Amino acid sequence: MSPPTDTSDDVRVEAQRLIGEMRDSVESGDQHWFHALLHAVRNWPLSSETKDERHFHYLVGGEAFDWLLLAERLCEEMTDLIPEDEAEALLFHEKLPLRTGEADFEALLGAKYKPHLNFVYGVRVEALLQVAVQEEVRKELAASRIWDNNGHVEDEAFQRIYGKPSAELLSTFKASAGGDSEWLSLAELSEWHYWLFQYRVRNSDPAKVASDTRKGLLMLQTLGRAVKAPAAERPSH
Repeated sequence: MSPPTDTSDDVRVEAQRLIGEMRDSVESGDQHWFHALLHAVRNWPLSSETKDERHFHYLVGGEAFDWLLLAERLCEEMTDLIPEDEAEALLFHEKLPLRTGEADFEALLGAKYKPHLNFVYGVRVEALLQVAVQEEVRKELAASRIWDNNGHVEDEAFQRIYGKPSAELLSTFKASAGGDSEWLSLAELSEWHYWLFQYRVRNSDPAKVASDTRKGLLMLQTLGRAVKAPAAERPSH
């Protein structure tokens, strides 16, 4: 169930031009590598691609942009030009190498900023909402001295969040995406979380949507994964 990959020759030529421009800008000292990278991210024309047998799917659900995945792809083009520790801090800890305010980050991403927020809320926060509610379930079971939960913590969490067990929702998701496997591949995880986010928004009352989203945001902050620069943990409205 792999997403389609952009194959237009013109689009691929443009992508290579941006890579060359990015490298030239860093080599010449015209731009800090992070600004050069974000310029390429802002103008990147591919929503997905396959490079060296690895598939990169940047646009989830057609509207949620995983900019860090694209940053990883582009950092691979500059391994000889950028400090390894700075690249690792960005890709593994989301620590930006330059002090960048939210407004600056939005300006640097341009039209891709809103899709970036869609990814934060629809993928990352959604996944952490599930973690937060599973923790609630485990604490309740522990307080009740119920140790043998038969592995139903995830189903109970899904029931509380989405009103249905995970297996039923996964089956619906697979059918909507044209797949027939009962398992999720690593490449499908972001699509799965974004689909659940959309399902929750459609099928829950606004007060519950807001309350559950706050739980996910709190878990994001608790785990120390909030992105400093774009302050993506705050709603865009």
